[in-house]
Amino acid sequence: MKEIKYIVENERDLLWGLSITTVGCETIGKGMKYPTANHQQGYYFDPQKGRVLQDYQLVYIPEGSGTFRTQSVETTSVKAGTMFLLFPDEWHTYAPDVNVGWKQYWIGFKGTNIDNRVQQGFLRKKSPIFDVGVNDEIIHLYRKAIEAAEHEKAYFQQMLAGITNHLLGLMYSLDRNIQLNKNRLPSEKIDKARIIMREEMETALTIQEIADRLGFSYSTFRKQFKEYTGLSPAHYFQDLKLQRAKELLCTTSLSIKEIAYSLNFESPDYFSTLFKKRMGKKPSDFRE
Repeated sequence: MKEIKYIVENERDLLWGLSITTVGCETIGKGMKYPTANHQQGYYFDPQKGRVLQDYQLVYIPEGSGTFRTQSVETTSVKAGTMFLLFPDEWHTYAPDVNVGWKQYWIGFKGTNIDNRVQQGFLRKKSPIFDVGVNDEIIHLYRKAIEAAEHEKAYFQQMLAGITNHLLGLMYSLDRNIQLNKNRLPSEKIDKARIIMREEMETALTIQEIADRLGFSYSTFRKQFKEYTGLSPAHYFQDLKLQRAKELLCTTSLSIKEIAYSLNFESPDYFSTLFKKRMGKKPSDFRE
């Protein structure tokens, strides 16, 4: 099975922020030569020598096994359920195990959207491998991309850009959740902590007490909570209280002082300062 498509992008596609250069799928059987023929110049490579691309490529291996290596990463085993991201101007090589073979999907792309994510540290050359498992949704997205590229309807590049963004987001989310559940604080514990915060936000509950209830040290709880939610537990708890304060300002006649103390803020002044900083208005202006 082999489906390979190389795509020409125009200036409009580049302005969109993400343009697609290639998409395809091929199955490499046991003992088959790799890579196969019909790859465009600049994409074909000798696995012994490797190559350098001018665009990104997201490769998914749903079947088989092999090896992967880049300028930044030593030779690593690749199994079914692995995705890896190739970076422009970064030497790399990869190939299936000759005694096993593999099936691979790929999509190539470039643009400011992906450059920004790399610059912000979401995607890094030193961590290009993602454990996502054998996933039907990922395969479906690659199949949709191949179909769109084959038909080349008007504005198909924008459709391909949407599929690529979906793939990247899905890959990132699946990998992070698998790692959290495998090596770190289980996601169920974080969910439990958030439930406790919601149910007891109008008590004197502290973050240390939540960590104690869940059986973790404060430092471990804080680190894992932030990795899972993107916020520290204290920041998250504050935001919950501020959302509750908005409700109380809109639906009750409680004074700002009463609301501040009911939600266990240090003082009404601190509450007002924090509310304005997060919400853009003082509590009194928000109520009006």
